[in-house]
Formats: sequence, structure tokens, C-alpha cells
Amino acid sequence: MSTRSTALFTDRYELTMLEAALRDGTATRRCVFELFGRRLSGGRRFGVVAGTGRLLHLLREFRFGDDELRHLRDDRVVDATTVRFLEDYRFGGTITGYREGELYFPGSPILTVEGSFAEAVVLETIALSVMNHDSAVATAAARMSIAAGDRPLAEMGSRRTGEHAAVAAARAAYIAGFDATSNLEAGRAWGIPTMGTAAHAFTLLHDTEEDAFRSQIAALGTQTTLLVDTYDIREGVATAVRVAGTDLGGVRIDSGDLPIVAAEVRAQLDELGATGTKITVTSDLDEYAIATLAAAPVDSYGVGTSLVTGSGTPTAGMVYKLVARQAADGSWVAVAKTSTDKVSKGGRKAAFRTLDAGTATQELIAVSDGFEQVETPAQHPDARPLQVTLVHDGEPDAAFEGVAGVAAARVHHARVREELPVRALALSRADPAIPTVYVDAG
Repeated sequence: MSTRSTALFTDRYELTMLEAALRDGTATRRCVFELFGRRLSGGRRFGVVAGTGRLLHLLREFRFGDDELRHLRDDRVVDATTVRFLEDYRFGGTITGYREGELYFPGSPILTVEGSFAEAVVLETIALSVMNHDSAVATAAARMSIAAGDRPLAEMGSRRTGEHAAVAAARAAYIAGFDATSNLEAGRAWGIPTMGTAAHAFTLLHDTEEDAFRSQIAALGTQTTLLVDTYDIREGVATAVRVAGTDLGGVRIDSGDLPIVAAEVRAQLDELGATGTKITVTSDLDEYAIATLAAAPVDSYGVGTSLVTGSGTPTAGMVYKLVARQAADGSWVAVAKTSTDKVSKGGRKAAFRTLDAGTATQELIAVSDGFEQVETPAQHPDARPLQVTLVHDGEPDAAFEGVAGVAAARVHHARVREELPVRALALSRADPAIPTVYVDAG
């Protein structure tokens, strides 16, 4: 098994389509594929693009090495001609799309993949698996960030999802407004600040709660955060302040009726003179629970299960569709699926967000029947262009990858979120915050 190639992170039918296209001669036709969502999953009012930098990195490793080719031959997935084609496979086309951290709405052309049918069709599954997962987490994270206001958020859901998904989720959450993660691999790989002190097991290990607190303080100092709800919370708070003194950094509450318990703990800390000790709450939080704590004396939140599963919406529901192709005579034609409930909009697209005094008013998408896109930012002076070149002639733009790419995406998200109209900030299910409007290019 290859330790680097990502080429088999795909569905079998991508390669069987390739085989058939190689047989009938259509594999070399130039095509435009588009990744978009027909709707916003879960009745969300906006979506957040995430995963782009990860996808670009995976694209660099999308090569069929000896192990991958051997599997295709041994399992008779495709014929010998297709295997020979895949030996030299390299994506040589162009990918444009929304910046990571950008907001999106129904129909937004989040990625546009241009190349031959053969080189573009096989990217469908890996593109969707990355963008659907990461964008779902980022959208949930943005909603939680809005609910939290200025209070810090920590991602701590690694134990609630797969090991690779955990790292991807931490990355997406950080882009969309979270401040730290408990996952060390996410910290190493993506430069995300990490946090964490002790779990209930550490308290239970010791003969008394006081012994556990003294041990933690001896190791981490008085600015650590002590978990005070293993036994009786009121007694735990009293013990924490007695052991650490009034300079104790923080306490964490992981159970109970959090608004009531947080108020009681705050009052107790103040009575004990620990007026600067902060309160962190965890315990199955989501954006709705965080919103109910807005008036509570809470200083920060830790979110796990709900975040890494998209807070009830584990996929963004994006699709990858052919929207334009060359005909047999070399001319370009727009194509689209037209079946009930799954209608697509054919044609190559340019996307803009119209603004009124800095507030987004609509997602404006100019559609070209052919291949050449004639719309330019100058034709929409009241709008912000949304697409950038991510891959040129098969080479990903390194500026969107790695730690620097994550940092840039986080900054971009914070900036564009300021454009949202007030109605977009509500947590209830509703129509998208702004409409998507299609116009003919030209």
C-alpha cells in the first residue's frame, strides 16, 4: 500500500467512466466541471468554504504509483489501456474557486475545474470528500463563533470522529473562528494553538481531589484550569482556590445545568477572592447551548461532538457536475442535469457578491453559454469578485496551502463575515441570507 498517493481516494465509477471515454475517444474533450451546492444543508443561512488548502495538497499526491496500479490490475477495476493511461496521470488543467474561509450560497461556483474529461473527472470524489466535510464543520463553527461573541472557543472533538477527520475538523474550525484545539497533530500540521490540562481520570487517579489539584498545579502552575465537577462542584471550587490561591487561572465545568451552575461558581469564586479566575464550560455544547449561555458569567467554551459532526449537518451537500464541454466539432456547449429536484445550471460562471455600504445583498453569478468568460470585475463595480486561481497548468498555488494558507483563510473569513446582513446571524432554520441571482454573461 502506498504511503503517499491519494489516487485511490476515489470511487470506482470515476475510473470506469474513464475507461469508456478512452475507448470511444471522448476522454480528450476539454471540459469544465463545477463544485457547488444546490442548497444550504440544514436550513443554514450561509455556508463557509473550507478544505481548499487540504485539497490542493492532496492533489499534489494524486498519482498512480506501482501499488495503486497493481491493485487496479489485480482487482480488474479497469482494462490494460486505462492502466497504461493512469501510469502517467497528472492533472494539467486549471482550478479556480472561492478562497478558503469565504462565504458561499446556493449555486456558488466554489470550485471550477478545467481540463480534459480524463484528467478532471477522476478528481470528483476526493474534491467532494474534502470540501463537503470541511465546509460542514466550518459552517457549524462559524455559527458557534457568532453565538459566542468575543468569548474564546476551543475545539475538543477528536474522540468523536475518525483520526484524520479530527485533524481536518480542527483546521476547519480554526479558520471559521475557533481559537484553539486539543488535537496535537492539528497543531503540528496546521499551526493551530493547542490547549488542554486534565480530564476526570486524573482526579480519579488520586486518593483525593485535593491531591489531584496539587499535582496539576505543581506540574502546570497556578494559571492552569482545574476541572471542578468530578464530585461536588461547590466543594471542588473551594478546594481549587484553597490549593491554588486566588490567582488560580481557571476552572472548568463539564456537567449540570450550565447557566445556573456557572452563576453559582462565579459567585463562589468572587466570595473566595478569586475574582480573576475564569470559567470554562464544556459538556455537549452546540451553537444553541452557547447562545443560551450569552448572559451567563462564562469566559470560554470547549466544543466537541457537535462541532466535528457539523452540528447535525455532517455534510455540506455539495456536488461536482460537468457544466460545459467541447463538442465533436471543437465548439463549446453548456450542459446540465435537468432531472426533477436536481437541476443544475450549465455554462462557465463568474461569481461576484454585490454590496450595499459594505453589507452583502446578493450572490451574482454571470453564466456563459460557451467556454470564454467575458465578465470582469469592472463590469460589476458595486460587487466583490469571488474567484481566484488555485491551480494553474496543473500546479497548485502554494500560497493557499500549509500553515500560511490556514492563517490567511482565517483572516479572510473574519473579514468577509463582517459583510453578512444581520438576519444571517440568527441560528434558526431559514432561507439563505442573500439570494443567488444568475445573469447572462456578455
